[in-house]
Amino acid sequence: MNSQQKADRLKAALKENLKRRKAQARGRQAVKAAGNESSAGTESGSLSVSDERDKPSD
Repeated sequence: MNSQQKADRLKAALKENLKRRKAQARGRQAVKAAGNESSAGTESGSLSVSDERDKPSD
């Protein structure tokens, strides 16, 4: 395998990773916004965000 193929595979993997992370961030924002509407002032959502962040990736 030449270095150009490696670079292309890395570029594609990084692009997919960025897409996934942005989607996760949007999902967390939606959950946070919905949580703020239903539980005015409580911080129950912060624990689930850190739990999600600490999960090992697939």
